[in-house]
Amino acid sequence: MARPQRSGGHRAASAVLAVALALGAGAVAQPAVAAPAAAQALGSFRLADITAQDGVVLKADVFTPPPGTPGADAQGRYPVIVQPASWGQNDLEYVAQGHRFAAAGYVVVTYTVRGFWGSGGEVDVAGPKDVSDISTVIDWALAHTPADPDRVGMVGLSLGGGLTLLGAAFDARIKAVASLSGWADLTDALYSGQTRHTQAAAVLAAIQAPTGRKSPEFARVLDDLFADRDLPDVIRWADTRSPAAYLDRINAHGTAVLLANGWGDSFFNPGQITAFYQRLTGPKRLELRPGDHATQELTGLLGFSNATWDGARTWFDRYLKGAPADQGQPVDLEVRPTGAHEEHPDWQSVSSRTEQLTFDAGARATVEGDRRSGASGGVALLSGLLDQAAHQPPTVLVPLLDRSAAVVRQSQPYWQGLQVRGAVRLHTTVTASAPQGTAVAYLYDVDALGVGRLIAHAPQSWSGRPPGQPFPLDVTLFPTAYDLPAGHRLALVLGTRDDLYGGVTPPGSTVTFGPADLSLPLR
Repeated sequence: MARPQRSGGHRAASAVLAVALALGAGAVAQPAVAAPAAAQALGSFRLADITAQDGVVLKADVFTPPPGTPGADAQGRYPVIVQPASWGQNDLEYVAQGHRFAAAGYVVVTYTVRGFWGSGGEVDVAGPKDVSDISTVIDWALAHTPADPDRVGMVGLSLGGGLTLLGAAFDARIKAVASLSGWADLTDALYSGQTRHTQAAAVLAAIQAPTGRKSPEFARVLDDLFADRDLPDVIRWADTRSPAAYLDRINAHGTAVLLANGWGDSFFNPGQITAFYQRLTGPKRLELRPGDHATQELTGLLGFSNATWDGARTWFDRYLKGAPADQGQPVDLEVRPTGAHEEHPDWQSVSSRTEQLTFDAGARATVEGDRRSGASGGVALLSGLLDQAAHQPPTVLVPLLDRSAAVVRQSQPYWQGLQVRGAVRLHTTVTASAPQGTAVAYLYDVDALGVGRLIAHAPQSWSGRPPGQPFPLDVTLFPTAYDLPAGHRLALVLGTRDDLYGGVTPPGSTVTFGPADLSLPLR
Protein backbone atom coordinates (compact mmCIF):
# COMPACT_ATOMS: atom_id res chain seq x y z
CA MET A 1 0.00 0.00 0.00
CA ALA A 2 1.40 3.37 -0.97
CA ARG A 3 1.85 5.81 1.84
CA PRO A 4 -0.99 8.38 1.96
CA GLN A 5 -0.17 11.99 1.24
CA ARG A 6 1.01 13.83 4.34
CA SER A 7 -1.10 16.98 4.09
CA GLY A 8 -4.35 17.45 2.22
CA GLY A 9 -4.98 13.71 1.72
CA HIS A 10 -4.59 13.06 5.42
CA ARG A 11 -6.92 15.90 6.36
CA ALA A 12 -9.54 14.69 3.90
CA ALA A 13 -9.46 11.19 5.33
CA SER A 14 -9.78 12.57 8.84
CA ALA A 15 -12.83 14.57 7.78
CA VAL A 16 -14.46 11.47 6.31
CA LEU A 17 -13.73 9.63 9.58
CA ALA A 18 -15.12 12.32 11.87
CA VAL A 19 -16.32 9.71 14.34
CA ALA A 20 -12.69 8.69 14.79
CA LEU A 21 -11.96 11.99 16.52
CA ALA A 22 -12.97 10.39 19.78
CA LEU A 23 -10.66 7.48 19.14
CA GLY A 24 -7.65 9.74 19.08
CA ALA A 25 -7.95 10.01 15.33
CA GLY A 26 -8.84 13.67 15.21
CA ALA A 27 -7.71 16.45 12.97
CA VAL A 28 -4.05 17.22 13.56
CA ALA A 29 -2.28 20.54 13.60
CA GLN A 30 0.24 20.35 10.80
CA PRO A 31 3.83 21.45 11.36
CA ALA A 32 4.07 25.16 10.72
CA VAL A 33 6.03 26.44 7.78
CA ALA A 34 7.02 29.84 9.14
CA ALA A 35 9.89 32.27 9.33
CA PRO A 36 13.33 30.77 10.11
CA ALA A 37 13.29 32.09 13.68
CA ALA A 38 9.94 30.44 14.36
CA ALA A 39 11.10 27.18 12.79
CA GLN A 40 14.20 27.22 14.97
CA ALA A 41 12.04 27.72 18.08
CA LEU A 42 10.10 24.59 17.12
CA GLY A 43 13.23 22.50 16.65
CA SER A 44 13.60 20.05 13.80
CA PHE A 45 10.93 17.86 12.27
CA ARG A 46 11.53 15.10 9.76
CA LEU A 47 9.93 11.96 8.39
CA ALA A 48 11.58 8.58 8.81
CA ASP A 49 11.20 4.93 7.85
CA ILE A 50 11.92 2.39 10.58
CA THR A 51 12.39 -1.24 9.59
CA ALA A 52 10.96 -3.79 12.01
CA GLN A 53 12.54 -7.15 12.77
CA ASP A 54 10.36 -8.93 10.19
CA GLY A 55 11.16 -6.36 7.48
CA VAL A 56 7.93 -4.35 7.84
CA VAL A 57 8.55 -0.63 7.40
CA LEU A 58 6.97 1.69 9.99
CA LYS A 59 6.35 5.30 8.99
CA ALA A 60 7.52 7.77 11.62
CA ASP A 61 8.00 11.43 12.49
CA VAL A 62 11.00 12.67 14.46
CA PHE A 63 11.14 15.85 16.53
CA THR A 64 14.34 17.13 18.12
CA PRO A 65 14.74 20.09 20.52
CA PRO A 66 15.90 23.48 19.26
CA PRO A 67 19.62 24.16 19.74
CA GLY A 68 20.47 25.13 23.29
CA THR A 69 17.29 23.72 24.82
CA PRO A 70 17.88 22.77 28.48
CA GLY A 71 17.66 19.10 29.39
CA ALA A 72 20.63 17.61 27.55
CA ASP A 73 23.23 15.56 29.41
CA ALA A 74 27.00 16.13 29.13
CA GLN A 75 27.03 14.29 25.80
CA GLY A 76 24.23 16.41 24.34
CA ARG A 77 21.60 13.67 24.64
CA TYR A 78 17.98 14.38 25.53
CA PRO A 79 15.27 12.20 27.08
CA VAL A 80 13.26 10.47 24.36
CA ILE A 81 9.50 9.99 24.10
CA VAL A 82 8.09 7.24 21.84
CA GLN A 83 4.50 7.82 20.69
CA PRO A 84 2.57 5.01 18.92
CA ALA A 85 -0.33 6.40 16.93
CA SER A 86 -3.86 5.50 17.97
CA TRP A 87 -6.38 3.25 16.24
CA GLY A 88 -6.98 4.29 12.64
CA GLN A 89 -4.52 7.19 12.78
CA ASN A 90 -1.05 7.77 11.44
CA ASP A 91 2.14 9.38 12.71
CA LEU A 92 0.88 12.92 12.04
CA GLU A 93 -1.60 12.54 14.89
CA TYR A 94 0.81 13.89 17.50
CA VAL A 95 2.44 16.70 15.52
CA ALA A 96 1.27 19.40 17.92
CA GLN A 97 2.33 17.45 20.99
CA GLY A 98 5.57 16.37 19.34
CA HIS A 99 6.56 20.01 18.88
CA ARG A 100 5.55 20.81 22.46
CA PHE A 101 7.66 17.98 23.84
CA ALA A 102 10.61 18.96 21.65
CA ALA A 103 10.39 22.58 22.78
CA ALA A 104 10.47 21.30 26.36
CA GLY A 105 13.70 19.36 25.76
CA TYR A 106 12.63 15.93 24.53
CA VAL A 107 13.45 13.92 21.43
CA VAL A 108 10.16 12.52 20.12
CA VAL A 109 9.58 9.63 17.73
CA THR A 110 5.97 9.11 16.66
CA TYR A 111 5.12 6.16 14.44
CA THR A 112 2.18 4.65 12.61
CA VAL A 113 1.40 1.28 14.13
CA ARG A 114 1.84 -1.62 11.70
CA GLY A 115 -1.09 -2.36 9.42
CA PHE A 116 -2.39 1.22 9.38
CA TRP A 117 -1.93 3.80 6.63
CA GLY A 118 1.57 3.76 5.13
CA SER A 119 3.17 1.37 7.62
CA GLY A 120 3.57 -2.14 6.32
CA GLY A 121 2.19 -5.39 7.66
CA GLU A 122 -1.26 -6.11 9.07
CA VAL A 123 -3.15 -4.83 12.10
CA ASP A 124 -1.91 -6.81 15.11
CA VAL A 125 -4.04 -5.10 17.82
CA ALA A 126 -1.17 -4.81 20.34
CA GLY A 127 -0.06 -8.37 19.72
CA PRO A 128 3.50 -9.74 19.81
CA LYS A 129 4.52 -7.99 16.58
CA ASP A 130 3.33 -4.61 17.83
CA VAL A 131 5.16 -5.15 21.12
CA SER A 132 8.36 -6.06 19.28
CA ASP A 133 8.00 -2.90 17.18
CA ILE A 134 8.20 -0.78 20.35
CA SER A 135 11.71 -2.02 21.08
CA THR A 136 12.64 -1.59 17.42
CA VAL A 137 11.56 2.06 17.48
CA ILE A 138 13.56 2.66 20.68
CA ASP A 139 16.62 1.03 19.11
CA TRP A 140 16.23 3.25 16.05
CA ALA A 141 15.83 6.39 18.16
CA LEU A 142 18.98 5.66 20.13
CA ALA A 143 20.92 5.07 16.92
CA HIS A 144 19.61 7.98 14.84
CA THR A 145 18.75 10.82 17.24
CA PRO A 146 20.38 12.52 20.24
CA ALA A 147 18.36 10.27 22.57
CA ASP A 148 19.57 9.28 26.02
CA PRO A 149 19.27 5.48 26.57
CA ASP A 150 18.79 6.03 30.30
CA ARG A 151 15.83 8.38 29.85
CA VAL A 152 13.24 6.61 27.69
CA GLY A 153 9.49 7.24 27.99
CA MET A 154 6.31 6.40 26.11
CA VAL A 155 2.99 8.17 25.75
CA GLY A 156 0.07 7.06 23.64
CA LEU A 157 -3.65 7.49 23.14
CA SER A 158 -6.19 4.65 22.79
CA LEU A 159 -4.32 1.85 20.98
CA GLY A 160 -1.16 3.82 21.74
CA GLY A 161 -2.15 3.88 25.41
CA GLY A 162 -2.42 0.12 25.56
CA LEU A 163 0.92 -0.20 23.77
CA THR A 164 2.64 2.09 26.28
CA LEU A 165 1.70 -0.26 29.11
CA LEU A 166 2.80 -3.30 27.13
CA GLY A 167 6.05 -1.51 26.35
CA ALA A 168 6.60 -0.97 30.07
CA ALA A 169 6.16 -4.71 30.57
CA PHE A 170 8.45 -5.92 27.78
CA ASP A 171 11.22 -3.31 27.51
CA ALA A 172 13.01 -2.48 30.76
CA ARG A 173 14.64 0.59 29.16
CA ILE A 174 11.31 2.43 29.42
CA LYS A 175 11.42 4.39 32.66
CA ALA A 176 8.07 6.22 32.51
CA VAL A 177 4.83 5.91 30.57
CA ALA A 178 1.60 7.86 30.21
CA SER A 179 -1.35 5.78 29.02
CA LEU A 180 -4.15 8.08 27.83
CA SER A 181 -7.56 6.47 27.29
CA GLY A 182 -5.77 3.15 27.05
CA TRP A 183 -6.73 -0.27 28.29
CA ALA A 184 -5.38 -2.52 30.99
CA ASP A 185 -7.56 -5.55 30.24
CA LEU A 186 -8.65 -6.05 26.63
CA THR A 187 -10.76 -9.06 27.62
CA ASP A 188 -12.75 -6.84 29.97
CA ALA A 189 -13.12 -4.26 27.19
CA LEU A 190 -14.67 -6.85 24.86
CA TYR A 191 -16.48 -9.07 27.35
CA SER A 192 -17.01 -7.52 30.79
CA GLY A 193 -19.84 -9.07 32.77
CA GLN A 194 -19.63 -12.08 30.41
CA THR A 195 -21.34 -9.82 27.88
CA ARG A 196 -20.08 -8.95 24.41
CA HIS A 197 -19.44 -5.23 23.86
CA THR A 198 -20.56 -5.35 20.25
CA GLN A 199 -21.27 -1.67 19.55
CA ALA A 200 -17.76 -0.59 20.53
CA ALA A 201 -16.24 -3.43 18.51
CA ALA A 202 -18.33 -2.43 15.48
CA VAL A 203 -17.11 1.17 15.68
CA LEU A 204 -13.50 -0.01 15.89
CA ALA A 205 -14.01 -2.25 12.86
CA ALA A 206 -15.62 0.62 10.91
CA ILE A 207 -12.67 2.92 11.63
CA GLN A 208 -10.13 0.25 10.73
CA ALA A 209 -11.72 -0.66 7.41
CA PRO A 210 -10.57 2.41 5.39
CA THR A 211 -7.35 3.02 7.34
CA GLY A 212 -5.75 -0.37 7.88
CA ARG A 213 -5.43 -4.00 6.84
CA LYS A 214 -6.83 -6.69 9.13
CA SER A 215 -4.74 -9.76 9.80
CA PRO A 216 -6.58 -13.08 9.28
CA GLU A 217 -6.40 -13.63 13.05
CA PHE A 218 -8.02 -10.29 13.85
CA ALA A 219 -10.70 -10.85 11.19
CA ARG A 220 -11.54 -14.22 12.72
CA VAL A 221 -11.72 -12.81 16.25
CA LEU A 222 -14.10 -10.05 15.16
CA ASP A 223 -16.32 -12.51 13.29
CA ASP A 224 -16.44 -14.82 16.31
CA LEU A 225 -17.23 -11.98 18.68
CA PHE A 226 -20.15 -10.72 16.59
CA ALA A 227 -21.43 -14.25 15.96
CA ASP A 228 -21.15 -15.23 19.65
CA ARG A 229 -19.05 -18.29 18.90
CA ASP A 230 -15.69 -19.67 20.05
CA LEU A 231 -15.58 -17.06 22.83
CA PRO A 232 -12.88 -18.94 24.81
CA ASP A 233 -10.57 -18.39 21.81
CA VAL A 234 -11.55 -14.72 21.65
CA ILE A 235 -10.74 -14.38 25.35
CA ARG A 236 -7.35 -16.08 24.94
CA TRP A 237 -6.55 -13.72 22.06
CA ALA A 238 -7.49 -10.70 24.16
CA ASP A 239 -5.66 -11.93 27.27
CA THR A 240 -2.33 -11.94 25.43
CA ARG A 241 -2.93 -8.27 24.57
CA SER A 242 -3.80 -7.20 28.12
CA PRO A 243 -1.17 -5.31 30.16
CA ALA A 244 -2.83 -6.66 33.31
CA ALA A 245 -1.55 -10.11 32.35
CA TYR A 246 2.03 -8.80 32.56
CA LEU A 247 1.70 -6.49 35.53
CA ASP A 248 4.41 -8.39 37.46
CA ARG A 249 6.87 -7.37 34.74
CA ILE A 250 5.92 -3.69 35.03
CA ASN A 251 6.29 -3.85 38.80
CA ALA A 252 9.65 -5.59 38.51
CA HIS A 253 10.89 -2.86 36.15
CA GLY A 254 9.68 -0.12 38.51
CA THR A 255 8.26 1.87 35.61
CA ALA A 256 6.52 5.12 36.55
CA VAL A 257 2.95 4.77 35.24
CA LEU A 258 0.41 7.54 34.62
CA LEU A 259 -3.14 6.40 33.76
CA ALA A 260 -5.63 8.99 32.44
CA ASN A 261 -9.12 7.91 31.38
CA GLY A 262 -12.71 9.14 31.11
CA TRP A 263 -15.53 8.12 33.42
CA GLY A 264 -17.73 7.42 30.42
CA ASP A 265 -15.17 5.62 28.22
CA SER A 266 -17.38 3.37 26.08
CA PHE A 267 -14.42 1.19 25.05
CA PHE A 268 -12.27 0.82 28.16
CA ASN A 269 -14.44 1.31 31.23
CA PRO A 270 -12.73 2.84 34.27
CA GLY A 271 -13.24 -0.31 36.35
CA GLN A 272 -10.39 -2.12 34.64
CA ILE A 273 -8.18 0.95 35.02
CA THR A 274 -8.78 1.32 38.76
CA ALA A 275 -8.18 -2.41 39.29
CA PHE A 276 -4.90 -2.20 37.38
CA TYR A 277 -3.83 0.95 39.23
CA GLN A 278 -4.32 -0.68 42.61
CA ARG A 279 -1.98 -3.55 41.69
CA LEU A 280 0.88 -1.31 40.54
CA THR A 281 3.70 -1.10 43.09
CA GLY A 282 5.98 1.47 41.44
CA PRO A 283 5.45 5.22 41.01
CA LYS A 284 1.91 5.72 39.77
CA ARG A 285 -0.79 8.30 39.15
CA LEU A 286 -4.47 8.00 38.23
CA GLU A 287 -6.53 10.76 36.59
CA LEU A 288 -10.25 10.27 35.86
CA ARG A 289 -12.39 12.95 34.26
CA PRO A 290 -15.81 13.14 32.59
CA GLY A 291 -15.59 12.12 28.96
CA ASP A 292 -15.77 9.28 26.49
CA HIS A 293 -12.98 7.45 24.75
CA ALA A 294 -10.13 9.91 24.00
CA THR A 295 -12.40 12.96 24.18
CA GLN A 296 -10.56 14.54 27.09
CA GLU A 297 -7.29 14.54 25.13
CA LEU A 298 -8.69 15.88 21.85
CA THR A 299 -7.92 19.58 22.26
CA GLY A 300 -4.29 18.68 22.97
CA LEU A 301 -4.07 16.96 19.58
CA LEU A 302 -5.24 20.22 18.03
CA GLY A 303 -2.41 22.13 19.70
CA PHE A 304 -4.31 23.74 22.56
CA SER A 305 -3.41 23.60 26.22
CA ASN A 306 -4.91 20.43 27.64
CA ALA A 307 -4.91 19.19 31.23
CA THR A 308 -4.27 15.55 30.32
CA TRP A 309 -1.36 16.24 27.97
CA ASP A 310 0.08 18.87 30.33
CA GLY A 311 -0.09 16.31 33.13
CA ALA A 312 1.76 13.78 31.00
CA ARG A 313 4.55 16.28 30.32
CA THR A 314 4.85 17.05 34.03
CA TRP A 315 5.03 13.30 34.69
CA PHE A 316 7.94 12.91 32.29
CA ASP A 317 9.67 15.99 33.67
CA ARG A 318 9.62 14.30 37.04
CA TYR A 319 10.67 10.79 36.07
CA LEU A 320 12.89 11.40 33.03
CA LYS A 321 14.41 14.77 33.95
CA GLY A 322 14.30 14.57 37.73
CA ALA A 323 12.41 17.85 37.99
CA PRO A 324 10.77 18.56 41.37
CA ALA A 325 7.31 18.43 39.82
CA ASP A 326 4.53 18.18 42.40
CA GLN A 327 1.27 17.02 40.86
CA GLY A 328 -0.47 16.68 44.21
CA GLN A 329 -1.80 13.41 45.54
CA PRO A 330 -1.63 10.48 43.13
CA VAL A 331 -5.37 10.00 42.55
CA ASP A 332 -7.00 13.00 40.86
CA LEU A 333 -10.73 12.93 40.13
CA GLU A 334 -13.11 15.33 38.43
CA VAL A 335 -16.57 14.90 39.89
CA ARG A 336 -19.71 14.65 37.78
CA PRO A 337 -21.68 16.79 37.09
CA THR A 338 -20.18 19.67 39.07
CA GLY A 339 -16.64 19.53 37.68
CA ALA A 340 -15.15 19.75 41.19
CA HIS A 341 -11.69 18.27 41.66
CA GLU A 342 -10.68 15.86 44.39
CA GLU A 343 -7.31 14.40 45.30
CA HIS A 344 -6.76 11.20 47.24
CA PRO A 345 -3.70 9.27 48.40
CA ASP A 346 -5.00 6.03 46.86
CA TRP A 347 -8.08 4.55 45.24
CA GLN A 348 -9.28 3.00 48.50
CA SER A 349 -9.56 6.49 50.00
CA VAL A 350 -11.93 7.72 47.28
CA SER A 351 -14.88 6.44 49.34
CA SER A 352 -14.97 6.56 53.15
CA ARG A 353 -18.06 4.47 53.84
CA THR A 354 -20.64 2.17 52.26
CA GLU A 355 -24.38 2.62 52.60
CA GLN A 356 -26.94 -0.07 51.79
CA LEU A 357 -30.08 0.73 49.82
CA THR A 358 -32.57 -2.15 49.93
CA PHE A 359 -35.60 -2.75 47.76
CA ASP A 360 -37.11 -5.64 49.70
CA ALA A 361 -40.05 -8.04 49.63
CA GLY A 362 -42.81 -7.06 47.27
CA ALA A 363 -40.32 -5.70 44.76
CA ARG A 364 -40.42 -8.87 42.65
CA ALA A 365 -41.27 -8.11 39.02
CA THR A 366 -41.24 -9.92 35.68
CA VAL A 367 -40.18 -8.44 32.34
CA GLU A 368 -40.17 -9.68 28.77
CA GLY A 369 -36.73 -10.62 27.50
CA ASP A 370 -34.70 -8.83 24.83
CA ARG A 371 -36.89 -5.72 24.66
CA ARG A 372 -35.81 -2.09 24.77
CA SER A 373 -37.22 -0.28 27.78
CA GLY A 374 -35.98 3.25 27.13
CA ALA A 375 -33.13 2.91 29.64
CA SER A 376 -29.74 3.02 27.93
CA GLY A 377 -26.04 3.18 28.62
CA GLY A 378 -25.80 5.64 25.73
CA VAL A 379 -24.05 5.64 22.38
CA ALA A 380 -20.39 4.69 22.01
CA LEU A 381 -18.11 7.74 21.66
CA LEU A 382 -20.92 10.30 21.90
CA SER A 383 -22.58 9.95 25.30
CA GLY A 384 -19.47 10.48 27.37
CA LEU A 385 -18.51 13.44 25.19
CA LEU A 386 -21.86 15.11 25.92
CA ASP A 387 -21.35 14.44 29.62
CA GLN A 388 -17.93 16.07 29.40
CA ALA A 389 -18.92 19.08 27.31
CA ALA A 390 -22.47 19.79 28.50
CA HIS A 391 -22.78 17.83 31.77
CA GLN A 392 -25.50 15.85 30.02
CA PRO A 393 -25.23 12.07 30.50
CA PRO A 394 -27.77 9.67 28.94
CA THR A 395 -31.15 10.93 30.17
CA VAL A 396 -34.60 9.36 30.43
CA LEU A 397 -38.03 10.26 31.78
CA VAL A 398 -38.30 7.60 34.46
CA PRO A 399 -42.15 7.55 34.57
CA LEU A 400 -42.20 6.74 30.84
CA LEU A 401 -39.88 3.73 30.97
CA ASP A 402 -41.61 0.59 29.67
CA ARG A 403 -42.44 -1.46 32.78
CA SER A 404 -43.00 -4.58 30.68
CA ALA A 405 -39.34 -4.42 29.58
CA ALA A 406 -37.62 -3.16 32.74
CA VAL A 407 -38.00 -3.09 36.51
CA VAL A 408 -37.87 0.40 38.03
CA ARG A 409 -37.27 0.96 41.74
CA GLN A 410 -36.78 4.36 43.37
CA SER A 411 -35.44 5.53 46.70
CA GLN A 412 -36.79 8.23 48.93
CA PRO A 413 -35.36 11.70 48.30
CA TYR A 414 -31.91 12.35 49.70
CA TRP A 415 -32.51 15.75 51.26
CA GLN A 416 -28.81 16.27 52.02
CA GLY A 417 -27.66 14.94 48.66
CA LEU A 418 -25.22 12.08 48.20
CA GLN A 419 -21.59 11.82 47.08
CA VAL A 420 -21.15 8.55 45.19
CA ARG A 421 -17.50 7.55 44.81
CA GLY A 422 -16.44 4.28 43.24
CA ALA A 423 -18.28 1.20 41.97
CA VAL A 424 -21.89 0.62 43.08
CA ARG A 425 -22.66 -3.05 43.61
CA LEU A 426 -26.01 -4.73 43.06
CA HIS A 427 -27.21 -8.02 44.52
CA THR A 428 -30.52 -9.49 43.43
CA THR A 429 -32.13 -12.80 42.46
CA VAL A 430 -33.22 -13.84 38.99
CA THR A 431 -35.70 -16.42 37.81
CA ALA A 432 -35.62 -16.88 34.04
CA SER A 433 -37.63 -18.97 31.62
CA ALA A 434 -34.51 -19.66 29.51
CA PRO A 435 -31.12 -21.04 30.61
CA GLN A 436 -29.23 -17.97 29.41
CA GLY A 437 -29.81 -14.25 29.56
CA THR A 438 -28.44 -10.77 30.09
CA ALA A 439 -29.33 -8.15 32.68
CA VAL A 440 -28.30 -4.52 32.37
CA ALA A 441 -28.38 -2.49 35.59
CA TYR A 442 -28.69 1.30 35.50
CA LEU A 443 -28.46 3.78 38.37
CA TYR A 444 -30.13 7.14 37.71
CA ASP A 445 -30.18 10.52 39.43
CA VAL A 446 -33.89 11.45 39.38
CA ASP A 447 -35.18 14.99 39.98
CA ALA A 448 -38.64 16.09 41.09
CA LEU A 449 -39.94 16.02 37.50
CA GLY A 450 -38.88 12.41 36.97
CA VAL A 451 -35.94 13.26 34.73
CA GLY A 452 -33.27 10.62 35.24
CA ARG A 453 -29.60 11.23 34.47
CA LEU A 454 -27.39 8.18 34.25
CA ILE A 455 -24.91 7.82 37.10
CA ALA A 456 -23.53 4.39 36.16
CA HIS A 457 -24.49 1.11 34.54
CA ALA A 458 -23.11 -2.33 33.65
CA PRO A 459 -24.24 -5.55 31.96
CA GLN A 460 -24.09 -9.07 33.41
CA SER A 461 -24.95 -12.26 31.55
CA TRP A 462 -25.49 -15.84 32.67
CA SER A 463 -25.81 -19.27 31.06
CA GLY A 464 -26.53 -22.86 32.04
CA ARG A 465 -29.21 -21.96 34.60
CA PRO A 466 -32.20 -24.33 35.04
CA PRO A 467 -35.28 -22.52 33.73
CA GLY A 468 -37.73 -21.48 36.43
CA GLN A 469 -35.26 -21.80 39.29
CA PRO A 470 -34.09 -18.62 41.09
CA PHE A 471 -30.38 -17.86 41.35
CA PRO A 472 -28.36 -14.96 42.78
CA LEU A 473 -27.06 -12.28 40.44
CA ASP A 474 -24.36 -9.77 41.35
CA VAL A 475 -23.53 -6.79 39.13
CA THR A 476 -20.67 -4.35 39.70
CA LEU A 477 -21.49 -1.08 37.97
CA PHE A 478 -18.72 0.89 36.29
CA PRO A 479 -17.09 3.22 38.84
CA THR A 480 -17.78 6.93 38.91
CA ALA A 481 -17.61 10.06 41.04
CA TYR A 482 -21.06 11.66 41.10
CA ASP A 483 -22.72 14.20 43.39
CA LEU A 484 -26.46 13.61 43.71
CA PRO A 485 -28.13 17.01 44.30
CA ALA A 486 -30.12 17.58 47.48
CA GLY A 487 -33.72 16.42 47.18
CA HIS A 488 -33.08 14.02 44.28
CA ARG A 489 -33.76 10.28 44.33
CA LEU A 490 -31.83 7.26 43.12
CA ALA A 491 -33.53 4.95 40.64
CA LEU A 492 -32.41 1.39 39.95
CA VAL A 493 -33.52 0.13 36.54
CA LEU A 494 -33.06 -3.49 35.46
CA GLY A 495 -33.53 -4.44 31.83
CA THR A 496 -32.44 -7.18 29.43
CA ARG A 497 -31.39 -5.26 26.32
CA ASP A 498 -29.04 -2.38 25.58
CA ASP A 499 -27.75 -1.60 22.10
CA LEU A 500 -24.22 -1.22 23.47
CA TYR A 501 -24.08 -4.95 24.12
CA GLY A 502 -24.69 -8.28 22.45
CA GLY A 503 -27.11 -9.73 24.98
CA VAL A 504 -28.20 -13.36 25.04
CA THR A 505 -31.74 -13.17 26.46
CA PRO A 506 -33.99 -15.04 24.00
CA PRO A 507 -36.86 -12.98 22.55
CA GLY A 508 -40.15 -14.06 24.05
CA SER A 509 -38.58 -15.34 27.26
CA THR A 510 -39.26 -13.83 30.67
CA VAL A 511 -36.95 -12.68 33.45
CA THR A 512 -38.12 -12.11 37.00
CA PHE A 513 -36.05 -9.93 39.32
CA GLY A 514 -36.42 -10.36 43.06
CA PRO A 515 -35.56 -8.01 45.94
CA ALA A 516 -32.44 -5.96 45.34
CA ASP A 517 -29.67 -4.56 47.51
CA LEU A 518 -27.39 -1.73 46.40
CA SER A 519 -24.04 -1.11 48.08
CA LEU A 520 -23.29 2.58 47.61
CA PRO A 521 -19.66 3.71 48.06
CA LEU A 522 -19.87 7.21 49.50
CA ARG A 523 -17.53 9.98 50.43
